[in-house]
Amino acid sequence: MITITVNGKQRKLDVEDDAPLLWVLREELGLTGTKFGCGAGLCGACTVHVDGKAQRTCILPVKAVDGKAITTIEGLSPAAKHPVQQAWLIEDVPQCGYCQSGQIMAAASFLKTHPNPTDEEIDAGVTNLCRCGTYPRIKKAIHRAAALAAGKKA
Repeated sequence: MITITVNGKQRKLDVEDDAPLLWVLREELGLTGTKFGCGAGLCGACTVHVDGKAQRTCILPVKAVDGKAITTIEGLSPAAKHPVQQAWLIEDVPQCGYCQSGQIMAAASFLKTHPNPTDEEIDAGVTNLCRCGTYPRIKKAIHRAAALAAGKKA
């Protein structure tokens, strides 16, 4: 039995210890905003927050998060009021959109430790992949989110 808190709700789950957290979120809890991309922890489409830190869940066994707090894209801000979500909308970031929940979760975690990032810090700190190549819009949105979080007009 695994106990995790997902988007503020404690859940007790009878799942295999080595089941990837991604599949537990999607199949057991019905939280399908977290996407499967590569299955090797490389692309970041499966990014969620584990105790506030961005983690790629396709290779993260659920036993590793027993007792921890998980935030998925559904729990970041259900009303899309998080500064990163707002910036993504303003900058019209998505093209196909498949990777964007992971991109948003990675950016939100990154901005906690880099509230006023440089382009170089963004390149080094947000390494999720986007097959559509929306990186210029992603970077612009991260800068806008930083300004929004600081209460500045971006």
